[in-house]
Amino acid sequence: MSALAGLFKLDTDDRDLLRAQFQSFSKQMPLLYIILIFNAVAIWVDFFRPDMIFKTAITPLFICTLALTRAIWWMRQSRGDNFTDEQIAGYIKRTCTLAVVMTLAFELWCIWIYDGGSAYARGHLTFFLALTQVSCVFCLMSLRAAAMRVAVVSTLSFVMFFSWADEGRMLVEAVVLGFVGAGMMVVTHRYNLDFSQLVRSERDLRGRQAETEQLSEENRRIALTDALSELPNRRQLLAQLDVVEGRQSQLADGLAVIFIDLDGFKDINDMHGHQAGDCLIRSLSERLRALCPPFAMLARVGGDEFVILIETPGALGVAAEIAQRVNEEVSLPILVDRHILQVGASIGLAGNGDLVSAHELLRRADTAMYHVKMSGKGEIAVYDAAFEQGRLHRLEIEQQIGEGLAKRQFDVFYQPVVDANTRAIVAVEALIRWPRRPAGPIDTQQVIEIAELTGQIHPLGLFVLDRACRDILSWDNVKLSVNVSPAQFRDPGFERQILHVLEQTKFPPHRLQLEITEGYLLTHPENAIRAIKAFKAMGISIALDDFGTGFTSIHYLRSYGFSHVKIDKSLLAGLPHDKRATLLVTGAINLARGLDMRVVAEGVEHEEQAAILSASGCDELQGYLFGRPMPVSDILTMYNASADRDARQAPRLRSA
Repeated sequence: MSALAGLFKLDTDDRDLLRAQFQSFSKQMPLLYIILIFNAVAIWVDFFRPDMIFKTAITPLFICTLALTRAIWWMRQSRGDNFTDEQIAGYIKRTCTLAVVMTLAFELWCIWIYDGGSAYARGHLTFFLALTQVSCVFCLMSLRAAAMRVAVVSTLSFVMFFSWADEGRMLVEAVVLGFVGAGMMVVTHRYNLDFSQLVRSERDLRGRQAETEQLSEENRRIALTDALSELPNRRQLLAQLDVVEGRQSQLADGLAVIFIDLDGFKDINDMHGHQAGDCLIRSLSERLRALCPPFAMLARVGGDEFVILIETPGALGVAAEIAQRVNEEVSLPILVDRHILQVGASIGLAGNGDLVSAHELLRRADTAMYHVKMSGKGEIAVYDAAFEQGRLHRLEIEQQIGEGLAKRQFDVFYQPVVDANTRAIVAVEALIRWPRRPAGPIDTQQVIEIAELTGQIHPLGLFVLDRACRDILSWDNVKLSVNVSPAQFRDPGFERQILHVLEQTKFPPHRLQLEITEGYLLTHPENAIRAIKAFKAMGISIALDDFGTGFTSIHYLRSYGFSHVKIDKSLLAGLPHDKRATLLVTGAINLARGLDMRVVAEGVEHEEQAAILSASGCDELQGYLFGRPMPVSDILTMYNASADRDARQAPRLRSA
């Protein structure tokens, strides 16, 4: 019984279903009321009698007026988008009630006037009454409760009345309509199940579409956003550049690009770990975001690279002001995990005064930034066409370095290091050379600078070490000195690479000496001490190169544990005529020896310099006086000649 009663119950819990029913009614209810009006008018014409004006005219007029009013109301509702769920639920309840009331009113009116008509008119009434019943039920099918109630009320009243009307002559019609009513109720129930399922399926589909759209939007956001800084990434920047280029009207000097590259960020990663580097990036991103006006877009386009796209009249001037503030802001120290971290910035600017494309502006700003990197870092440069030649030259050299390594165009030259007293060759310094470069000779220092910026210094350095170890392996106890770039020293895998080369070449570690410049020690003392200790544990000695040109304190010299220091040739310039230069060199030698370090003087070009250095306690000498950098065959000849000379002098020394 409860299941049967549920067929007549109006469910208002499913608001989506109610709204769908309302939308269906807005199309079907006007038709229902129009059918009711036409049927009432048809019956009115057959049964009108002037002597029964209220029964045959006023009553149907009232029913038609009410039906017309409801039809007009429903036609005006369209989809009901302006109604709340509560209002729609109220209208549905009212419709469910009015449907039964209107059905009863129409049927009772028909029963009321039935006896007043002719046999022909009563036949018409029976037909129109059945037609109205069927039409109303089918128009209400989307609302099961209303359709079921109307079907029951109309069918029962019809069957009950026509079962005894006209002395039972309409019994067959009553029974048939009773079965028709039952069939309509079954059809209504099934239709309503399908209608409800369709509404729920559409709701589920909309839900899945919303989830898909939300997921798609989230994926788009992720694809266009840098996860660490939550700034737009390179892809979004390039997309914005496409948008800018797509605009038909671009004002001269209405667009500018600032390209920012952090100086020293990689060192922070190496010293303090990537977590500290990530904290630094997040902090800087927030600070840079605060500097950008509403018409500027800040994007992180690389590990330590940012770009600001500016769209405003006088964009280049605005960009210059922002770049200056960025330079000052970036240089401020940041506290991360109780460590004070500090970086700098190399900044390039480019404006579209000549109406170049947005993508070209990005390239120009990158070129200007690269120019700053090559010129000393920490500055701001506005793009100049002259930068292109240097940029193209650097790109060309960068490509040629890779090809040169692959095609064995590089070679290793050696410069002798002699004992300050005996002048015997005790060591050689390995130096990279590019004798087989197809484009001709090039300054070695320039090659090294480009290789350091591009990361190619790592394969170049390992090439020099491997070749030198193999060339010098058979030279008794002659030591091999190799310069190490700060970029190599920063590489966490550098110690492992050195050990691998020594294992492959069978070169004794105690014969290898690595040279590191003073500048790296001052900026990364903790890393330097750790690496030096690791190399000393292997048996490798470490020399401080260019000693006397920086500001390394005695405390640091004692902490590092160098085996050698190399006095820079700039200190030898005044020897032997400048007494202050002689005192300075002698003081540097005494300082190093007091710290139990051997002293090597490089850049010796005159015999007088060699004599002063030897007399001052210098252990080894290096310079053009004893030989320029030369191929391995030439240095081998020199070494053999030196060894023969030492062998001939040995008997005379013993006899003496």
